Amino acid sequence: MNQPKTILTGNVNFQRYDSAEAKRIRDTVERIYVNSYVDAISSGDPFDTVSAFMERFDAYTNRSDFDMVVAYTGNMPVGQTWGWPLDERAGKGWWSGLIGSPEPDFTQEDGHRTFALSEIMVRQEYTGKHIARALHNRLLSNRPEHRATLLVESNNEPAYRAYLNWGWRKVAQLRPNWPNAPLFDVLILKLPISTA
Repeated sequence: MNQPKTILTGNVNFQRYDSAEAKRIRDTVERIYVNSYVDAISSGDPFDTVSAFMERFDAYTNRSDFDMVVAYTGNMPVGQTWGWPLDERAGKGWWSGLIGSPEPDFTQEDGHRTFALSEIMVRQEYTGKHIARALHNRLLSNRPEHRATLLVESNNEPAYRAYLNWGWRKVAQLRPNWPNAPLFDVLILKLPISTA
């Protein structure tokens, strides 16, 4: 088993985890979520409950190609991001519920075409410190896929604005096949990215 790789940036360090390592820090993942999505959790939306989120996390970490980066300040976990490449099977699941294909064969996946960025979050007290961008760049900078995709709610203005500033563009909408899932905008980013 490989040890997580640590990369220092100022007083924040980043550790990369595979699926087995991510399962071992499940409690850390939950704490970051609880401290990042305070308003969403308190809204009462069943999609945003801690149990629903952790159920999705458990399903994601069953993928052998799961890739996660966690940001730490000292021993304090302050943010996290993760995703996986879309092979044919994962692509069918990811693109299920797509509204309007932007081009022919847009949803055709082979494990090398698209990386699905599933989550990116930073604890509320650490927002505005460029940690989300650093997490984004750490996760995507060495990916071999040709493009990345993510889903964002159109009313999540801070995240949406950040993604557009980071080079993402909207191509469609999608309602995932998850219980109580909202309608998302589908964003695409060409890889590799510049981390400058």
